[in-house]
Amino acid sequence: MRRYGAWAAVVCAGAALAQSPRSVWDGAFTAGQAKRGESISQKECVNCHGAALSGGEEAPALEGAGFLSNWNGLTVGDLFDRIRKSMPQDDPARLSRQQDADVLAYILSLNGFPAGKTELAAQSEVLKQIKIEPAK
Repeated sequence: MRRYGAWAAVVCAGAALAQSPRSVWDGAFTAGQAKRGESISQKECVNCHGAALSGGEEAPALEGAGFLSNWNGLTVGDLFDRIRKSMPQDDPARLSRQQDADVLAYILSLNGFPAGKTELAAQSEVLKQIKIEPAK
């Protein structure tokens, strides 16, 4: 009996993973979350990254081909961790995990990735399951 219980747990865990987005093309955030992220980025990111987050004198662009090539093959969790540990530059980790996830949703939307029905999580381990792929 115990063997079947363990097997059922593995099957259920696998099914849960299969349902979560595996790529930024699978709708990893909601439009509402990206809108919240836009509001936060206007207060926290534009001073360094520019009004359209297209890059500043000291900060790289957060949208476009250069940004996508830098993050190609990495995960949304990798980008989330970078944001958490180093942004805003003048006071890293000042924003909450939820605010960081919202800003990340906005960055993904700026790069043309589609919104979905589930908000982007605020946990690195969940986000590490979502690959950044510039092309579908």
